[in-house]
Amino acid sequence: MAALTPISRKPFWLVALITGGFGAFFGLFFGTANGSGPMGVLIGAALMIGLAFVYIALIRNERLGRGMTFVAGGVLGFAAGGIPLAVIGGLLGAVAGWLIYWAYEGRYRSYIAPYLTWYQVLWHYGFRVICGIIFIFLITPILVVLPLSFNAQNFFTFTPEMLRFDPAGYSLKHYQDFFSNNEWQRSFKNSLIIAPIATVISVTLGTLAAIGLSQSHVPGRRAIMAIMISPMIVPLIISATGMFFFYSQIGNWMEGTLGLDKNLVGYIKVILAHAVLGIPFVIITVTATLVGFDRSLTRAAANMGADPVTTFFRVQMPLILPGVISGGLFAFITSFDEVVVVLFVGSASQKTLPWQMFTGLREQISPTILAVATILVVISIALLTTLELLRRRSERLRGMSPG
Repeated sequence: MAALTPISRKPFWLVALITGGFGAFFGLFFGTANGSGPMGVLIGAALMIGLAFVYIALIRNERLGRGMTFVAGGVLGFAAGGIPLAVIGGLLGAVAGWLIYWAYEGRYRSYIAPYLTWYQVLWHYGFRVICGIIFIFLITPILVVLPLSFNAQNFFTFTPEMLRFDPAGYSLKHYQDFFSNNEWQRSFKNSLIIAPIATVISVTLGTLAAIGLSQSHVPGRRAIMAIMISPMIVPLIISATGMFFFYSQIGNWMEGTLGLDKNLVGYIKVILAHAVLGIPFVIITVTATLVGFDRSLTRAAANMGADPVTTFFRVQMPLILPGVISGGLFAFITSFDEVVVVLFVGSASQKTLPWQMFTGLREQISPTILAVATILVVISIALLTTLELLRRRSERLRGMSPG
């Protein structure tokens, strides 16, 4: 990509402002870890500003300066905490060296429009920095859980062997416990039974509701929409309490009048409760897909003699299918990860995987929970990747992006 704006070297005060902010941000973490966050901010900012001055005024060789920063960061990290901190220190050093010359040479204006004012440029990069900080805040807990699931000891902490990357500190025994323990396997099978059935119900009812509410002639459709998506707005504990009283009456009727097995009734109650939680996601995603739907296609199909059912499955459904599948994935994840409602509505026979994880945290600190959490993260990433691919396919079908 060619540069949009000619670049030129910037005054040192601007370089100091940018690099000092970078140093202060990471200095806050190291200072807090050592008992003094403000001191870490001051030291981090001072180090980065001093480093920028040395590189710009004395060294004046970008490749040499960036290499020195990378090596120095790695050495300091290794001295402070071995190989893990050496890797982190080297990465921070590489970024710091690049940032100094990126600011000094004015490269931040290379690929943005030349007419942008200084505060527009500041917002352009500030917005990205804010998003990056939020991303780090959200992803850091996951990055901590993943390596801990391979801990060879029964601890929720990094052992000295793990920090030294000693193979003896890592093990798959927590994964083996998950796949061999009857309690974990029973809860996993319950989740695999409940979540798919609840997803099918959510997709069926949610899709029909979205199609009906997308019709402009439906009276009070905004109020109906608000009511139908309320389960994802109302606090879950309130929904769970209401479902407990409602489904307990239904369960008593099924057992007393219909003579159904108590265990089967328990599964039915949990499935219906999870379907209620998943329907709002299906309604929202399908409604968003229907916004770009060309209704002249259904009228053309009717003119050709197709009945409403044929028109739906042959014309409408293929075009809104990405939205339907996306809503189904959200409904599946909601059901698979839900624990509060199943505690109220279900019984021990319907114990799901999140319920078992909750029990493991409350009654015993089992590191198997970390292995299960890692498996769930992998499943969620796979589902979200599928969701993104479907979103892109939907955009291509509606002509919103190139094929």
